[in-house]
Amino acid sequence: MSEHRDRAIGEIREQLSDLDLDWSEAVPGLFSVRLPGTRKLITECALEVGVHSMNLRAFVARNPDENHAGVYRWLLERNLKLPGICFALDALGDIYLTGRMPVELVTRAAVDRLLGAVAETADDSFNVILELGFAESIRKEWAWRRSRGESTANLAAFTHLDPGEPHLGPVEPDLERDDRPKR
Repeated sequence: MSEHRDRAIGEIREQLSDLDLDWSEAVPGLFSVRLPGTRKLITECALEVGVHSMNLRAFVARNPDENHAGVYRWLLERNLKLPGICFALDALGDIYLTGRMPVELVTRAAVDRLLGAVAETADDSFNVILELGFAESIRKEWAWRRSRGESTANLAAFTHLDPGEPHLGPVEPDLERDDRPKR
């Protein structure tokens, strides 16, 4: 193992501990981190420290159902504005954020900046990706939930895709119903 790799692993461990995030280290130098968000509630992020570089990979969304060209164009345009990370696709078409830096440059501050960029970008991009790549599925979800009397509260960001009643907003769950969870 290299001296630079060992130092980088130590920097990452210290920073993850200080950030009070849910993280684990499966083997020395392979970290899994759960980044909290508001739109995308959790972003799973992997940091892998090799001999020469640290690689970062975070899952953002599955392969879009529709409008691939529109989604990919938006991702590429967004890449121009991202600090140290970029959107990428895997062989299945799933969307990730990725980054790479030489192990010599890995510091606690650099790890903090990268994780912050991933958390912010995944959260800020999530609803846009859903709207561009899953609009028809969202419309169907609105209709299905209404037909069953289910809550539409978590579809509030997509009221403009509601095929039903004209934008009445999210339906709150009926707390008087007998089928609500018992405590």
